[in-house]
Amino acid sequence: MQLHRCVGVFLLLVCGSVAAQLFPQNPDWRESDVPPPPSFDVNRLIRIPAPPGSSLTFGVDPATLTTTPEGIVRYVMIASSPDGGHNVMYEGIRCSTGQHRVYARYSAPTGWTVLPDSDWRPLYNSAASRHALSLAQAGVCKDRAVNGSARYIVLSLKSAQPGGYD
Repeated sequence: MQLHRCVGVFLLLVCGSVAAQLFPQNPDWRESDVPPPPSFDVNRLIRIPAPPGSSLTFGVDPATLTTTPEGIVRYVMIASSPDGGHNVMYEGIRCSTGQHRVYARYSAPTGWTVLPDSDWRPLYNSAASRHALSLAQAGVCKDRAVNGSARYIVLSLKSAQPGGYD
């Protein structure tokens, strides 16, 4: 009998977590207007842990990190390859629902390409969101909430780096 109760509780917890990611907590929730992608500097990155199995290094420009009243953290993420190439993305994380969105991508020859119709995607179980999950876990989110102001998040991300990282 005890085993059945444990299995039942486990299933309720798992199903509840899945449902929270699939369905917004508030059906009236609306995202504020997304400003144009900010300028960034690859020389001031705060490194974040790379997703398992990735050969890329990841960093966030702290000057681009902002929070919104409705609970989104926006930032510019730079993924760097060993040969010096960069993938640059303007993104957002919604901690309350465990979701991630790409607003724009940057290319040196053409500049920013805005993706106005991009969708919110789950942070979990998606190869395309693994770097955003690493960032959320590194200090952007605390449980299912934004980890304070943009300034506080930057301080949290910096303090998580061995020996401090500027």
